[in-house]
Amino acid sequence: MKRIAIFASGNGSNAENVINYFQQHRCGGEVALVICNKPDAAVLDRAARLGVDAVVMPRAEINDPDKLLPVLDEYGVDVIVLAGFLLMVPGFLIESYRNRIVNIHPSLLPKYGGKGMYGRHIHEAVVAAGERETGITVHFVSEGCDEGEVIFQASVPVAEDDTPADVEAKIHELERLHFPRVIRETFID
Repeated sequence: MKRIAIFASGNGSNAENVINYFQQHRCGGEVALVICNKPDAAVLDRAARLGVDAVVMPRAEINDPDKLLPVLDEYGVDVIVLAGFLLMVPGFLIESYRNRIVNIHPSLLPKYGGKGMYGRHIHEAVVAAGERETGITVHFVSEGCDEGEVIFQASVPVAEDDTPADVEAKIHELERLHFPRVIRETFID
């Protein structure tokens, strides 16, 4: 059984989707832990409701190998999934989990990636640039922000009259449809 830790910072809709998928499919993977850097994040309530342990770790603890690695070891974590995690992943974690950390990014990387490009900021930039297509990218996490090897991409059209909220809704649907399956295909199947 592959044990997954989800790192999240906010609402947790992607985290909930991944947890539900692995609870329903019984496919050789399970979400064992949610790690969150914000004590008031909604993802903590979602994890509790779904029966998944959650640990709140401020940035300083996430950046400390003597604090973070023992927690991951305690839960027997094999794979790390970033789902709306807004901190840079520390180098020691990337090294310890090389090619076992994935992130989902709400654009077709390399477009609209890098520092400051997350969530609504991306959708606003896509609309402002007049893009006719956008999508999601699932990629391995490397030392460079949004620069890891691409595992999967899916796209959707952007209509001329789409607002950033319209684009966001399309992206959420792609995330819901593809993210858990890509995790499964990458690490479990």
